[in-house]
Amino acid sequence: MAELYIRVGEDENEEPMEIPSEDDGTVLLSTVAAQFPGACGLRYRSPASQCMRGVRLVEGILHAPENDWGSLVYVVNYPKDNKRKMDEMDAASAVKMKRGIDRTSDLIILGLPWKTSEQDLKDYFATFGEVIMVQVKRDVKTGNSKGFGFVRFTEYETQSKVISQRHMIDGRWCDCKLPNSKAGPDEPMRNCKIFVGRCTEDITTDELRQFFMQYGEVTDVFIPKPFRAFAFVTFSDDQVASALCGEDLIIKGVSVFFFFFLEKKLFCKRHQMTAC
Repeated sequence: MAELYIRVGEDENEEPMEIPSEDDGTVLLSTVAAQFPGACGLRYRSPASQCMRGVRLVEGILHAPENDWGSLVYVVNYPKDNKRKMDEMDAASAVKMKRGIDRTSDLIILGLPWKTSEQDLKDYFATFGEVIMVQVKRDVKTGNSKGFGFVRFTEYETQSKVISQRHMIDGRWCDCKLPNSKAGPDEPMRNCKIFVGRCTEDITTDELRQFFMQYGEVTDVFIPKPFRAFAFVTFSDDQVASALCGEDLIIKGVSVFFFFFLEKKLFCKRHQMTAC
Protein backbone atom coordinates (compact mmCIF):
# COMPACT_ATOMS: atom_id res chain seq x y z
CA MET A 1 0.00 0.00 0.00
CA ALA A 2 1.32 3.43 -0.94
CA GLU A 3 2.34 5.83 1.79
CA LEU A 4 -0.40 8.20 2.87
CA TYR A 5 -0.89 10.85 5.52
CA ILE A 6 -3.57 10.91 8.18
CA ARG A 7 -4.82 14.07 9.89
CA VAL A 8 -4.16 14.20 13.63
CA GLY A 9 -4.84 16.93 16.21
CA GLU A 10 -5.00 17.37 19.97
CA ASP A 11 -8.61 18.53 19.61
CA GLU A 12 -11.32 18.04 17.01
CA ASN A 13 -11.69 21.79 16.51
CA GLU A 14 -8.04 22.72 16.04
CA GLU A 15 -6.04 22.62 12.83
CA PRO A 16 -4.74 19.04 12.39
CA MET A 17 -1.24 17.92 11.47
CA GLU A 18 -0.59 15.32 8.78
CA ILE A 19 1.20 12.20 10.08
CA PRO A 20 2.82 9.76 7.59
CA SER A 21 1.77 6.12 7.51
CA GLU A 22 3.97 3.07 6.93
CA ASP A 23 4.12 1.13 3.66
CA ASP A 24 1.43 -1.28 4.88
CA GLY A 25 -0.97 1.55 5.78
CA THR A 26 -0.41 1.37 9.54
CA VAL A 27 0.88 4.25 11.68
CA LEU A 28 3.53 3.85 14.34
CA LEU A 29 2.64 5.20 17.76
CA SER A 30 6.20 6.52 17.96
CA THR A 31 5.50 8.63 14.85
CA VAL A 32 2.47 10.18 16.55
CA ALA A 33 4.39 10.67 19.83
CA ALA A 34 7.19 12.43 17.96
CA GLN A 35 4.72 15.22 17.12
CA PHE A 36 2.54 14.90 20.24
CA PRO A 37 4.81 13.92 23.17
CA GLY A 38 3.12 11.60 25.66
CA ALA A 39 0.52 10.30 23.15
CA CYS A 40 -0.68 6.77 23.88
CA GLY A 41 -3.22 6.31 21.09
CA LEU A 42 -5.75 7.82 18.71
CA ARG A 43 -9.52 8.15 18.61
CA TYR A 44 -12.02 9.47 16.09
CA ARG A 45 -15.70 10.36 15.82
CA SER A 46 -17.74 7.77 13.96
CA PRO A 47 -19.67 9.33 11.03
CA ALA A 48 -22.50 6.85 11.64
CA SER A 49 -23.02 7.02 15.40
CA GLN A 50 -21.26 10.36 16.11
CA CYS A 51 -19.59 8.64 19.08
CA MET A 52 -15.87 8.65 19.74
CA ARG A 53 -14.11 5.39 18.80
CA GLY A 54 -10.61 4.21 19.62
CA VAL A 55 -8.05 3.19 17.01
CA ARG A 56 -6.72 -0.34 17.48
CA LEU A 57 -3.17 -0.41 18.86
CA VAL A 58 -1.07 -3.58 18.73
CA GLU A 59 2.56 -3.61 19.90
CA GLY A 60 3.05 0.08 19.15
CA ILE A 61 1.31 -0.06 15.78
CA LEU A 62 -1.96 1.77 15.03
CA HIS A 63 -4.29 0.07 12.55
CA ALA A 64 -6.75 1.96 10.33
CA PRO A 65 -10.44 1.48 11.09
CA GLU A 66 -11.80 -1.00 8.56
CA ASN A 67 -8.42 -0.76 6.78
CA ASP A 68 -9.06 2.81 5.64
CA TRP A 69 -7.99 5.98 7.45
CA GLY A 70 -10.19 8.06 5.17
CA SER A 71 -10.38 11.84 5.57
CA LEU A 72 -11.31 11.82 9.25
CA VAL A 73 -9.49 13.89 11.84
CA TYR A 74 -7.99 11.67 14.54
CA VAL A 75 -7.61 13.00 18.07
CA VAL A 76 -4.62 12.17 20.28
CA ASN A 77 -5.13 10.16 23.47
CA TYR A 78 -3.01 10.85 26.53
CA PRO A 79 -2.67 8.62 29.61
CA LYS A 80 -5.13 9.55 32.36
CA ASP A 81 -2.32 9.29 34.90
CA ASN A 82 -0.45 12.04 33.06
CA LYS A 83 -3.53 14.24 33.14
CA ARG A 84 -3.99 13.58 36.84
CA LYS A 85 -0.35 14.47 37.48
CA MET A 86 -0.76 17.69 35.53
CA ASP A 87 -3.84 18.56 37.58
CA GLU A 88 -1.93 17.83 40.78
CA MET A 89 0.96 20.02 39.62
CA ASP A 90 -1.46 22.86 38.83
CA ALA A 91 -3.03 22.50 42.28
CA ALA A 92 0.40 22.49 43.94
CA SER A 93 1.37 25.62 42.00
CA ALA A 94 -1.81 27.34 43.14
CA VAL A 95 -0.99 26.50 46.76
CA LYS A 96 2.53 27.87 46.36
CA MET A 97 1.17 31.07 44.85
CA LYS A 98 -1.30 31.44 47.70
CA ARG A 99 1.45 30.93 50.26
CA GLY A 100 3.66 33.41 48.43
CA ILE A 101 1.09 36.19 48.90
CA ASP A 102 2.05 36.54 52.56
CA ARG A 103 5.80 36.71 51.97
CA THR A 104 7.62 40.01 51.92
CA SER A 105 9.18 41.22 48.68
CA ASP A 106 11.69 43.84 47.63
CA LEU A 107 9.77 47.13 47.30
CA ILE A 108 10.86 49.81 44.87
CA ILE A 109 11.08 53.38 46.19
CA LEU A 110 10.40 55.97 43.49
CA GLY A 111 11.37 59.65 43.53
CA LEU A 112 14.24 59.60 46.02
CA PRO A 113 16.14 62.86 46.51
CA TRP A 114 19.65 62.66 45.11
CA LYS A 115 21.18 63.25 48.56
CA THR A 116 19.37 60.35 50.28
CA SER A 117 21.75 57.66 51.52
CA GLU A 118 21.07 54.04 52.45
CA GLN A 119 21.40 54.93 56.12
CA ASP A 120 18.79 57.67 55.65
CA LEU A 121 16.44 55.10 54.10
CA LYS A 122 17.03 52.59 56.85
CA ASP A 123 16.42 55.17 59.58
CA TYR A 124 13.19 56.29 57.91
CA PHE A 125 11.68 52.85 57.23
CA ALA A 126 12.78 51.43 60.58
CA THR A 127 9.99 53.52 62.11
CA PHE A 128 7.48 51.16 60.42
CA GLY A 129 9.11 47.86 61.38
CA GLU A 130 12.23 45.72 61.14
CA VAL A 131 14.15 46.34 57.91
CA ILE A 132 16.03 43.45 56.26
CA MET A 133 17.63 45.36 53.38
CA VAL A 134 17.87 48.85 51.89
CA GLN A 135 19.62 49.89 48.69
CA VAL A 136 19.99 53.12 46.75
CA LYS A 137 20.67 52.50 43.06
CA ARG A 138 23.68 54.48 41.87
CA ASP A 139 25.40 55.17 38.57
CA VAL A 140 28.38 52.84 38.19
CA LYS A 141 30.66 55.53 36.78
CA THR A 142 29.75 58.58 38.88
CA GLY A 143 28.41 56.99 42.05
CA ASN A 144 25.47 59.41 41.98
CA SER A 145 22.01 58.26 43.02
CA LYS A 146 19.67 57.24 40.20
CA GLY A 147 16.67 58.54 42.13
CA PHE A 148 15.24 55.21 43.22
CA GLY A 149 16.04 52.34 45.54
CA PHE A 150 14.75 49.22 47.26
CA VAL A 151 13.69 48.17 50.76
CA ARG A 152 12.57 44.89 52.30
CA PHE A 153 10.87 44.24 55.63
CA THR A 154 10.70 41.24 57.92
CA GLU A 155 6.92 41.31 58.40
CA TYR A 156 4.30 41.23 55.66
CA GLU A 157 2.01 43.48 57.72
CA THR A 158 4.72 46.14 57.75
CA GLN A 159 5.12 45.86 53.99
CA SER A 160 1.36 46.29 53.47
CA LYS A 161 1.32 49.38 55.68
CA VAL A 162 4.25 50.96 53.82
CA ILE A 163 2.72 50.31 50.39
CA SER A 164 -0.60 51.87 51.41
CA GLN A 165 0.83 55.38 51.82
CA ARG A 166 3.17 57.96 50.32
CA HIS A 167 6.37 58.88 52.12
CA MET A 168 8.10 62.19 52.76
CA ILE A 169 11.82 61.38 52.62
CA ASP A 170 14.36 64.18 52.97
CA GLY A 171 11.69 66.75 52.12
CA ARG A 172 10.36 64.99 49.03
CA TRP A 173 7.28 62.84 48.39
CA CYS A 174 8.20 59.29 47.38
CA ASP A 175 6.18 56.22 46.40
CA CYS A 176 6.98 52.74 47.67
CA LYS A 177 5.39 49.74 45.92
CA LEU A 178 5.82 46.29 44.46
CA PRO A 179 7.66 46.52 41.10
CA ASN A 180 5.37 45.94 38.08
CA SER A 181 2.32 45.52 40.33
CA LYS A 182 -1.22 46.86 40.04
CA ALA A 183 -2.87 48.82 42.82
CA GLY A 184 -6.10 46.83 42.72
CA PRO A 185 -8.36 44.45 40.75
CA ASP A 186 -10.36 47.31 39.18
CA GLU A 187 -7.30 49.09 37.82
CA PRO A 188 -6.31 48.42 34.19
CA MET A 189 -2.96 47.00 33.23
CA ARG A 190 -0.36 49.46 31.99
CA ASN A 191 -0.90 50.49 28.40
CA CYS A 192 1.28 51.73 25.56
CA LYS A 193 1.70 55.32 26.80
CA ILE A 194 4.56 56.53 28.98
CA PHE A 195 4.86 59.82 30.85
CA VAL A 196 8.31 61.40 30.38
CA GLY A 197 9.24 63.88 33.10
CA ARG A 198 11.97 66.53 33.48
CA CYS A 199 12.11 67.30 29.77
CA THR A 200 13.93 70.44 28.75
CA GLU A 201 12.55 73.03 26.34
CA ASP A 202 15.13 72.19 23.69
CA ILE A 203 13.80 68.62 23.33
CA THR A 204 11.40 68.48 20.39
CA THR A 205 8.69 65.97 19.51
CA ASP A 206 10.74 64.79 16.54
CA GLU A 207 13.76 64.15 18.75
CA LEU A 208 11.68 62.16 21.21
CA ARG A 209 10.09 60.19 18.37
CA GLN A 210 13.45 59.42 16.74
CA PHE A 211 14.94 58.35 20.06
CA PHE A 212 12.13 56.00 21.11
CA MET A 213 11.68 54.52 17.62
CA GLN A 214 14.82 52.48 18.19
CA TYR A 215 12.82 50.42 20.70
CA GLY A 216 9.59 50.01 18.72
CA GLU A 217 6.95 51.73 16.63
CA VAL A 218 5.94 55.10 18.09
CA THR A 219 2.36 56.11 17.32
CA ASP A 220 2.26 59.49 19.06
CA VAL A 221 4.46 62.06 20.83
CA PHE A 222 2.87 64.95 22.72
CA ILE A 223 4.57 67.88 24.49
CA PRO A 224 2.01 70.16 26.21
CA LYS A 225 1.88 73.85 25.33
CA PRO A 226 2.74 76.00 27.20
CA PHE A 227 5.81 73.94 28.09
CA ARG A 228 5.46 72.10 31.42
CA ALA A 229 8.68 70.00 31.50
CA PHE A 230 7.03 66.70 30.56
CA ALA A 231 5.79 64.79 27.51
CA PHE A 232 3.83 61.69 26.53
CA VAL A 233 5.11 58.99 24.18
CA THR A 234 2.80 56.24 22.90
CA PHE A 235 3.96 52.93 21.39
CA SER A 236 1.98 50.53 19.23
CA ASP A 237 2.98 47.67 21.57
CA ASP A 238 2.69 47.86 25.37
CA GLN A 239 5.52 45.33 25.69
CA VAL A 240 7.91 47.90 24.23
CA ALA A 241 7.00 50.39 26.97
CA SER A 242 7.42 47.63 29.55
CA ALA A 243 10.83 46.59 28.21
CA LEU A 244 12.25 50.09 28.66
CA CYS A 245 12.24 49.74 32.44
CA GLY A 246 15.65 48.97 33.81
CA GLU A 247 17.56 50.21 30.76
CA ASP A 248 20.15 53.00 30.86
CA LEU A 249 18.98 55.40 28.16
CA ILE A 250 20.83 58.43 26.84
CA ILE A 251 19.06 61.37 25.18
CA LYS A 252 20.45 64.91 25.79
CA GLY A 253 22.44 65.50 29.06
CA VAL A 254 19.48 66.00 31.40
CA SER A 255 18.28 63.48 33.98
CA VAL A 256 14.67 62.59 33.19
CA PHE A 257 12.27 59.90 34.37
CA PHE A 258 9.20 58.17 33.04
CA PHE A 259 6.15 56.28 34.26
CA PHE A 260 3.76 53.95 32.53
CA PHE A 261 0.67 56.08 31.98
CA LEU A 262 -2.62 54.45 33.01
CA GLU A 263 -6.17 55.67 32.54
CA LYS A 264 -6.75 56.03 36.26
CA LYS A 265 -3.35 57.29 37.44
CA LEU A 266 0.37 57.48 36.73
CA PHE A 267 1.94 54.25 37.88
CA CYS A 268 4.93 51.99 37.89
CA LYS A 269 8.61 52.54 37.42
CA ARG A 270 10.67 55.63 37.92
CA HIS A 271 13.57 55.37 35.52
CA GLN A 272 16.93 57.10 35.31
CA MET A 273 18.04 58.07 31.84
CA THR A 274 20.17 60.86 30.37
CA ALA A 275 18.44 63.02 27.81
CA CYS A 276 19.71 63.64 24.28
